[in-house]
Amino acid sequence: MSETHVRNVVIIGSGPAGLTASIYAARANLRPLLIEGFNAGGLIPGGQLMFTSDVENYPGFPDKVTGQELMGRFREQAERQGTEIVTADVDRVDFSERPFKIWVEDTLYLAQAVIIATGARANYVGLPSEEALKNKGVSACAVCDGALFRGEDVVVVGGGDTAMEEATYLSGLCRSVTLVHRRDEFRASKSMINRVVDNSKIKILYSSVIDEVLDPKEDRVTAVVVKNVKTGEKSTVPCAAMFVAIGHTPMTELFVGQLELHPNGYLKTSPGSTRTSVPGVFASGDVQDFTYRQAVTAAGTGCMAALDAERWLSAEGAH
Repeated sequence: MSETHVRNVVIIGSGPAGLTASIYAARANLRPLLIEGFNAGGLIPGGQLMFTSDVENYPGFPDKVTGQELMGRFREQAERQGTEIVTADVDRVDFSERPFKIWVEDTLYLAQAVIIATGARANYVGLPSEEALKNKGVSACAVCDGALFRGEDVVVVGGGDTAMEEATYLSGLCRSVTLVHRRDEFRASKSMINRVVDNSKIKILYSSVIDEVLDPKEDRVTAVVVKNVKTGEKSTVPCAAMFVAIGHTPMTELFVGQLELHPNGYLKTSPGSTRTSVPGVFASGDVQDFTYRQAVTAAGTGCMAALDAERWLSAEGAH
């Protein structure tokens, strides 16, 4: 096994949070190493935005930008500032003592500080037709993509607070919203349920699941086939988009038993900072944010993590 010298800071993950952290860390002369992932372990170079065709809500791009182009610019800027980037997946970590240990295949990286930016992946229904139409009308973020379907009929899948929020948000943009929920009652908060039930633009289909998304042959969403789980009856709901709001899974598998997690699996950070339960380990982006989940907020916490790490290293006399 090869072992490198001790790095000031190693960043795990390369979405908006990880790349922003690397830009700020490099400008602070920390000479950061960023391990961007290789997708074999689920960590995607560039993060979830690499699957987004058009980004219209990131500041500075009035004519919209593709997710790939946006993350390409992030990466180019990080490298230009002096970030070293390794395209590989992290196999395991050891945060029990400093320097922290990070294994990538046969290479052991040592770090005085670590910034985690592994993100979270959206949960989907799991249909082949759904997979074929992702970013072609199938989305897991109404705030990100809702405006693309202004004045259209859309479908929201889910029954929790997120689904209620998405349906309410979309009702302000779209002609109609059909909310599909597999149970006969919602698990969302009472106030959120009332807001949806009282909205004349939202139609609710209880005890129902998505059986198929139409139409991959047209390379866009034209309708969904809904199945009633009690009767087995199927019906077709014409729509231009389907928004899936059945939760996200944070990419925290590497850190179970190493860092303190919230009950929902997200990394726990101290309020107003990016500090985790282990001094010298910081978390940014969607791996610790289950409220906003936007590229711009992820980038903001990436900046915070780099500043927190730089100040912590200075206080420790490690830099």
